[in-house]
Formats: sequence, C-alpha cells, structure tokens
Amino acid sequence: MKKQIPNTFYRVSIKGLILDETRTKFLTTLEEGGWWELPGGGLDWGENPIDGLRREIREEMGLEVTKVSPLPSYYLLGKNTDDNWTLNLIFEIEVKDLNFTPSDECVEIRFIAPEEVGTINAFRTVTELAGMFDKNNHLIS
Repeated sequence: MKKQIPNTFYRVSIKGLILDETRTKFLTTLEEGGWWELPGGGLDWGENPIDGLRREIREEMGLEVTKVSPLPSYYLLGKNTDDNWTLNLIFEIEVKDLNFTPSDECVEIRFIAPEEVGTINAFRTVTELAGMFDKNNHLIS
C-alpha cells in the first residue's frame, strides 16, 4: 500500500554502513523483490536514530549492532519508489558478526565496491552512496 505523506514532510530512514576489512566496500542486502539496498529502514515517530538503526538491523537481519558512529557519515535526499521524498541518514556501524537471519528484506548480503554498483539492481540509496563514497569519511576505526 502506498503511504501518503504530506508535501511538507520527508520520510526519514536510517541506514547502516558496514565496511569490509579494507574499508573500500560496503555491505548491501538483497531484498526478496530482487533489489539491493543498504541495511536499515524507517525511523519510528519520536525514536532516537541510533536506537532505530539497532532495531532495524535486528528486525531485518537478526544481527547485533556493537558500534554506531555518533554522527551520520552521509545523508541522501530524494524520492523513493512510492514517489515520496525521503531523507536517508547513513551511520557507519559495526556488527557482532555477519551470520544474518534471512527475511523478506534480507535474503542475501554482499560487500560491493562503489564502482561495481552499476552491475546490480540497486535502489537509489545504494547508487547515490556509491557516487559519494569516500573511505576517509568514516568515524569508526
């Protein structure tokens, strides 16, 4: 069902940026519909972004977030597939392990280099992040 959001509002989503050991690739999740996305999801009304990110990663992937950067590394502004304006805040995170539990929002995971994004069915968020990705723009080391 298409959500109707008033023209004066943005849907806010929080996304997790999980880097590989070289810090040159980031984790993407394959959704049941065949599109690759960044892990995370919509922020609930009144929810703290870091708490929301931990919740979304646990719900969608069954993973435990162990570290979250205090500030977003990136933000993306654009329309989602429902043609609503969205604000995506992307926080660098670390997880206990990558032994995810499959769900309709995460049937597979894959680290991808920004230059490889054109080879997959990627949502706008993944494509835009790839265009601005800078391995030096991250706070967790």
